[in-house]
Amino acid sequence: MAETILGIDFGYDSLKLALVSGKQVKKSVIVPMPKNLLKDGKVVSTETMGELIRNVLKDNGMSCRGAAVAFPNETVFVRSVSMPVMTHDQLIYNLPYEFRDYITDELKNYTYDYAVIGSDSDKQPEEKPEGEGEGEKPAEEEEKEKAMHLIAAAVQTSVLDDTKAMLRKAGLKFSSAVPAVCSYINLIRNMDKEYRPESGEYCILDLGYKEVRMYMFKNDVNIASRVLEVGMSVIDDVIAEAYNVDVHLAHTYLLSNYDNCQNKDACINAFNNMAVELMRAVNFYNFSNPDSHLSDIWVCGGGAVIQTLVSAIKNTLDMHIHKASELVKDGDKIEDCNSLVLAIGAALNLTGR
Repeated sequence: MAETILGIDFGYDSLKLALVSGKQVKKSVIVPMPKNLLKDGKVVSTETMGELIRNVLKDNGMSCRGAAVAFPNETVFVRSVSMPVMTHDQLIYNLPYEFRDYITDELKNYTYDYAVIGSDSDKQPEEKPEGEGEGEKPAEEEEKEKAMHLIAAAVQTSVLDDTKAMLRKAGLKFSSAVPAVCSYINLIRNMDKEYRPESGEYCILDLGYKEVRMYMFKNDVNIASRVLEVGMSVIDDVIAEAYNVDVHLAHTYLLSNYDNCQNKDACINAFNNMAVELMRAVNFYNFSNPDSHLSDIWVCGGGAVIQTLVSAIKNTLDMHIHKASELVKDGDKIEDCNSLVLAIGAALNLTGR
């Protein structure tokens, strides 16, 4: 029997929880995130957050032991790296040096982990024309030249410790933590075949509050990622100016479509500008990858619920735009699934193997 894991995603304005067993989401809930409890992706009070999670689970009749956390992008460094074939202990010893140009703090203050996404030994050996083979390298030298291809991650040890303390407060056991890109990889690996594009290429578009992130995949390998600083906060600023209110109230206006604000000219112009930035990012990716046949985008994040924005993206990009719920088994039956995919993907790390 598959283990049941609670997937957790901390968002700017909401906390997402999903109980996952095998590939099936058993129950899920989204609740408002208390103001100022999350700052720059970090939980300000582990006691308060742990108590919040405990109460939400109790109020919604959700019960399990283990929890998997999707780390906010602001709290984790992620790199795709290739390293010589080595043991696990050797990898853990060498990984910090792969981040020395990215981490300004002392490397010893971070915890490192990795996921293997392939190796040169997976490739079929090339056939050599007859007569070639003289001067071939000894087997041990060829082995040294083979590489392991990894997704490597680094997170401050203090953040990891705070996460474990928060889960203990909630009555949960820490099972794992994954960066967003690994949550999406888990979703792609467990995706129903009927939704898979023939090209095997995916773009997952996270319409977040502070920024928009685009993740490009070839099958389950992350080929590229792009961050655009045109998140939903830009729309909040537009609404705040139009209605002469603060940005927090403006965000409420946006989500509730107060006074049909999503269809006002100012918002429509902002949505179109965001769509144009996305088009430029896709065009640059296609230019940089001339063999690419990328034609499908799955939309998730807070902005995915704003239909006017999604329509602007559809009208601007000559691509197939999908709901992120297609990434989840029976996702069309799960309420607010587009906003839950990170939490679900984090749990699949353990239950969907």
